[in-house]
Amino acid sequence: MKMLAPLLALLAAPAAAQDYRARLPQDEVIYFVLPDRFENGDRANDRGGLTGDRMRTGFDPTHKGFFHGGDLKGLQQRLPYIQALGATAIWVGPIFKNKPVQGGPGQESAGYHGYWVTDFTQVDPHFGTNADFKALVDAAHARGIKVYMDIIVNHTADVIQFRECDGKQSCPYRGIADYPYQRQGGPAGKPINSGFAGDAVQTAENFAKLTDPSYAYTPYVPAAEAQVKVPAWLNDPQYYHNRGNTTFTNESSTYGDFVGLDDLYTEHPRVVQGMIDIFGDWIDRYGVDGFRVDTARHVAPELWQKFVPAMLARAKAKGIPNFHIFGEVAYETLDVGMLARHTIVDKFPGVLDFAFRQAVLGSLTKPEPGAWDKFTLGDALYAGGYDTAITLPTFVSNHDAGRIGFYVRKALPQASDAEVLARVRLAHAMLLTLRGVPTIYSGDEQGFAGDGNDQDAREDMFASKVATYNDNKLIGSSATTATASFGQTHPLFEDIAKLSRLRLATPALTRGKQVLRARSDEAGLVALSRFDPATGAEVLVAFNTSDKPVTQNVQVEVASTRFKPLAGPCPARAAAPGSVSVTLPAFGYAVCAAEAK
Repeated sequence: MKMLAPLLALLAAPAAAQDYRARLPQDEVIYFVLPDRFENGDRANDRGGLTGDRMRTGFDPTHKGFFHGGDLKGLQQRLPYIQALGATAIWVGPIFKNKPVQGGPGQESAGYHGYWVTDFTQVDPHFGTNADFKALVDAAHARGIKVYMDIIVNHTADVIQFRECDGKQSCPYRGIADYPYQRQGGPAGKPINSGFAGDAVQTAENFAKLTDPSYAYTPYVPAAEAQVKVPAWLNDPQYYHNRGNTTFTNESSTYGDFVGLDDLYTEHPRVVQGMIDIFGDWIDRYGVDGFRVDTARHVAPELWQKFVPAMLARAKAKGIPNFHIFGEVAYETLDVGMLARHTIVDKFPGVLDFAFRQAVLGSLTKPEPGAWDKFTLGDALYAGGYDTAITLPTFVSNHDAGRIGFYVRKALPQASDAEVLARVRLAHAMLLTLRGVPTIYSGDEQGFAGDGNDQDAREDMFASKVATYNDNKLIGSSATTATASFGQTHPLFEDIAKLSRLRLATPALTRGKQVLRARSDEAGLVALSRFDPATGAEVLVAFNTSDKPVTQNVQVEVASTRFKPLAGPCPARAAAPGSVSVTLPAFGYAVCAAEAK
């Protein structure tokens, strides 16, 4: 408790005394929310000012794919809850005005998630107003809580249609070799765009020659939506690739429409500058503290090479020295190189750490040989090495990939409720003590597990009316999502809150170097050391991923002779110079601080 005193004093201090701007990205604990699924603070905006049925308003609180009513006022009202959990930053799902409903017949759903943008300058009316967002940011800052915006540069809502597809979303991808820019409809087609040297020549002069976007398909904008996008330049099809749906492979990964969404021509200088102007303005007007960048790997690297420095400069001019930008490069793999290349080629400051999630998930379900070696040794591959790796947001659950509890239950269907809870608790202990920036997905702290990924992992925190959410058995609780989930006595909430505060009070856990000490290709002991960046004092973190107690000798620094427990059972002293005996119960963990010399 003595070590927590400085942090508790900070949290109790007046807002003016909390210098949140000075904190580095790795000093944060992030809490991620989709506003529509968090709290409904204003029922007057549930339909976004629209009238009619759900196909017009997008509102149907009984359907998992439509708006449920959560908004920015509700999020602001729950800031005390978020702070009680120990979070110091909020990643807010996209708030921009969306196309309310889209999708083919029988496949319609709403833009409740925020990724189908039509107006990049306004808050979606379902969430409130721009003034509501400003009030949220100001209220969060008054508590010393940072606000990260979720932004989209890759695409807009599905507005552009193709004549050849008769308005269908299933237009197959048409590649550059078969449909070159200087011919209409194929190599033998009508000459168009004379003199265009290809999009590798990213100059305004070159792209001024690309005036006809009908090289692969014949794009058009329905009359009713001719001016629906803001800023106005977004309504011109020439600023989109118009090549049909991506297959998520080869060139289509960058040039194809993401499930029908209009794929921006991110090689085009007008698009690059347009996006810099759009999101720079959000920094200028609202003083946000960072961007999570959606679908980042589907955007031309050259855009990021210009966009990222521009945003960092804009933030610095606004008095935000530690603006945090991290891209979503979704690779469900332990191949760290796939993630790291985006910090080198794209020059992203950071990316969401999918490799961390895979290492944790494997440890708690089906161990993958060498998982922890791949994760820790891979830190050297990032641009800047460990200095970059330590700033990567880590996670075990999110709104796309699904929740850790779901995967534990799926892998171990015979596991008892107590075992599932123990494994999920251990996952969060790893998240909150290892390198990176821990990112908690709202609802995990209340035992949400969901039924899978995407819509099945986007449960309401307020009392839900969705039958397929409410029939789920929560982890560690007899409650369901049919009642509001903002209590602070759930064992996962208590664990996360305790470990968040421990992390923030222990520099070795936020800014410290990390060394892998012990691992196994089977379930068993995983141990790593963290080091205080000022004193060099060692903090040993150890996890037992097996369902049996374990005792094992673990290497530590020779100077680490005496230990005190910060969490879990710790040895009082080393067994011999450079060796300590660790004993943990099934699914137990310990955080042990060596006394500084």
